[in-house]
Amino acid sequence: MSLHYVALGDSTTVGVGDPMNGSTTDLSGAGARPGEGWRGWASLLADSLASTHRVTFSNFATSGATVPVVATEQLPSTGDGPVDLASLIVGVNDTLRSTFDAGRIREHLNLCAEQLTARGALVLTVRFHDHGQVFGLPRWLRRPLWHRIEQVNLAYDDLHARYGGIRLDMADDPEVYRRDFWSVDRLHPGERGHRKLARAFADELAVRGLRIDVPPDLDCAYRPPSKWADAAWLVREGVPWVGRRANDLLPWAARMALTQSLPSSEGMRLRPKKREELPPVLRT
Repeated sequence: MSLHYVALGDSTTVGVGDPMNGSTTDLSGAGARPGEGWRGWASLLADSLASTHRVTFSNFATSGATVPVVATEQLPSTGDGPVDLASLIVGVNDTLRSTFDAGRIREHLNLCAEQLTARGALVLTVRFHDHGQVFGLPRWLRRPLWHRIEQVNLAYDDLHARYGGIRLDMADDPEVYRRDFWSVDRLHPGERGHRKLARAFADELAVRGLRIDVPPDLDCAYRPPSKWADAAWLVREGVPWVGRRANDLLPWAARMALTQSLPSSEGMRLRPKKREELPPVLRT
């Protein structure tokens, strides 16, 4: 059986955080391209599928990609021929920018899913976890960031309700909040995180009847970053990264925190919906 698998997304799908040689000296991922020193969950899944099938795998993900970039640049690059599997995981970069537009994100994600499913693809997506908890952000900054992440999640809920496919809810896996799931930057999965993602998708594909003789291995070849590496990265990369994002995220977060602290209808309107408040079709 032949399988055509295309991967769309940002640096996580590029594989940043899972370096081929185990080095953790540079996890910025700036300008990273698939296969150039990084492996990642999508490649691990493709290798696993190749244990049973003739797989054609193309990774179009780019580091730093936003949802509009995926829809306008990566999607056209996939061509117009049949596709069997298509992973579509993007949106975190959008939440960190002043240009964040939930409606635009929803439109572009649906455009991608509509075109890919029309070509025969089973679409692989996720529901994002609370990144602020992983980062260890202060509550006043974590809450507005989660508000944006949940708006992206609601867009994926809509996509899943319309087009089906496989969707992993990251927040449902307690390991997502374990330190060894992440690389030293806590933004990208580490080797363990990438392996877990690949295995979770493979397990879901197997449930749907796709035979996979050799599932992705969960045993890591390299040790997770040490506490010393954590501290060194924070000084060298983490603080400058926050500084670069300050102009985009922090002023908005401060306004959002103030708004949510006020007992007004506007503050209530901005509160993210809890899972139990969603329509039943969106809770799955």
